[in-house]
Amino acid sequence: MSIQRQPRTLSFLSLIFPVFNEEESLPYLRKQLEAWLPSLGSLRVEIVLVDDGSKDGSCTFCEAWAKEVKNIKLISFSRNFGHQMAVSAGLRYAEGDACVIMDADLQDPLPVVRQMIARYEEGYDVAYGQRLSRQGETSFKKVTAWAFYRLMQKCVYKDLPKDTGDFRLVSRRVVDLVNAMPEGHRFLRGMFAWVGFSQIAVPYVRDERRFGETKYPLSKMLRFAWQAITSFSALPIRIVSLWGAAVALVGFLICLYALYAWLYGETVQGWTSLMGLIAMLGGSSILAIGIVGEYVGNIFEEVKGRPFYIVERTVNCGDGALSSGDTVRQDALRQKGRCL
Repeated sequence: MSIQRQPRTLSFLSLIFPVFNEEESLPYLRKQLEAWLPSLGSLRVEIVLVDDGSKDGSCTFCEAWAKEVKNIKLISFSRNFGHQMAVSAGLRYAEGDACVIMDADLQDPLPVVRQMIARYEEGYDVAYGQRLSRQGETSFKKVTAWAFYRLMQKCVYKDLPKDTGDFRLVSRRVVDLVNAMPEGHRFLRGMFAWVGFSQIAVPYVRDERRFGETKYPLSKMLRFAWQAITSFSALPIRIVSLWGAAVALVGFLICLYALYAWLYGETVQGWTSLMGLIAMLGGSSILAIGIVGEYVGNIFEEVKGRPFYIVERTVNCGDGALSSGDTVRQDALRQKGRCL
């Protein structure tokens, strides 16, 4: 059954830029935006900058920019809470009929946003950027990124699009649904895919990073992948259960062999194999406890009900904006009867 899409016109767009130690990139970002925005014509645009506890001059630059240009909002965190939390804050404060999530280094080209807007106006609720190639990156980085997205699709969510980061346009109703989700371990790519509605890929070539260093080296990507898997899927526990069943079956077969040998008066040899089996069983048990413990730890973090992030200050966010201790999570929990 095909989804019926209704054409529409976009009148208000929010551009969300998480910022973390992007002092070198921000002047280039401003220059490119000022040159590109007039091409959108009469479309109303707001720019939402979320400073994720930068240690350089990023926040100072963003604050001066926001005070100079009134359609620019700044949300500054009290410390570094992570990229997914910065994007979540941008979605919380954005007011557009559609929101585009981009990185401040502009590796994702601005002209692609025009294609996403066209897909929105065709009736799609999510238009996600799908990378055809990645310029200026090592072969190792490309291979690990290729493996990462396919692992995510297999282990996290089968409808998760391949070669797709956070660069995407999402409609207001999708933004509102994601904002209402109360989980603290947020894997936004999976959450956007999970809500459904009509979604489409927008293929593009990702540009080379012009300034600074990547914020996702291999170690951080591995942590991100593990967090995504354990927060969005129970697959690791299922794998441990299957492994436990397989080990138990092997142990049962060994017992049958030992019984058979005893009945026929044979001596059961194999001290080395016995020790190896014991070590395998012990290691499997510890691994299983560790994986289950990871999920218990996630539950522990969730039930505390802390806010996703703490906002130190805002600029151009209106009188109703929260200057500190943003309670977006408590609001979502309260709606579900889980928070006073």
